[in-house]
Amino acid sequence: MKGTFHAPALGPEFFPGHTYGQIVGEDFANGWFALDRIMIVRLFVAAILVLLFAIAFRKPQLVPKGMQNLAEMGVDFVRIHIAEDTLGKKDGKRFLPVIATIFFTILFMNAATIIPGLNISPSSRIGLPIVLAGVAYIAMIYAGVQRYGASYFKHSVVIPGLPPLLHLLVIPIEIFSTFILRPVTLALRLMANFLAGHIILVLLYSATNFFFWQLNAWTGLSGLTLVAALLFTLYELIIIFLQAYIFALLTAVYIELSLHADAH
Repeated sequence: MKGTFHAPALGPEFFPGHTYGQIVGEDFANGWFALDRIMIVRLFVAAILVLLFAIAFRKPQLVPKGMQNLAEMGVDFVRIHIAEDTLGKKDGKRFLPVIATIFFTILFMNAATIIPGLNISPSSRIGLPIVLAGVAYIAMIYAGVQRYGASYFKHSVVIPGLPPLLHLLVIPIEIFSTFILRPVTLALRLMANFLAGHIILVLLYSATNFFFWQLNAWTGLSGLTLVAALLFTLYELIIIFLQAYIFALLTAVYIELSLHADAH
């Protein structure tokens, strides 16, 4: 009855390819549309998110209740505490659809990491974070170009008042930090947090199973690892909300910087 410990295998989940095979559609169109487990989880959660908001706002009432009330509370939180606090009422309302979409996508997607049967975060593989960072990046560029035209790029990287020789040093730094580092850090931060969280949860629950089935003095240690796993699951709930908030807030901040690119 002794248990055996199985370390988490990152290959099939996080580095997919033909070596590991696919779950659905491997033979269709040379596998271009094949789906593995993490992609199925992404599509499933996306469908749930769309369905919940469709039901909540299907027949909106002047005095909201039930799901409409919960949905409006969520949207109002993003509108007031992220969009309007950062961009002001006018621009906050204008960019609210993008910011709210990012916030709720991250919030719902990453809830999958602690849901039994799903047990994985769709953001723990780089594809989804890249897409979300790309959306934020496009919104940032759009905001600046719409306000300044092509001169937005000049305003973003040229700091007025500097000696001419310093521009040779500062302009490449500004280009790198504004147009490369921002989307890269957005994507990597989101992926790294949930990849690390997934690995820790797997290790804790695997250790619980391992120690419990020793059926000797080590069995008592399974209670400690189980408590640690449950506490870390609660901690993951906080991280899920914080990552959604931070990503949406940084998107709003980058848009705001684009809207005032000439105010170095």
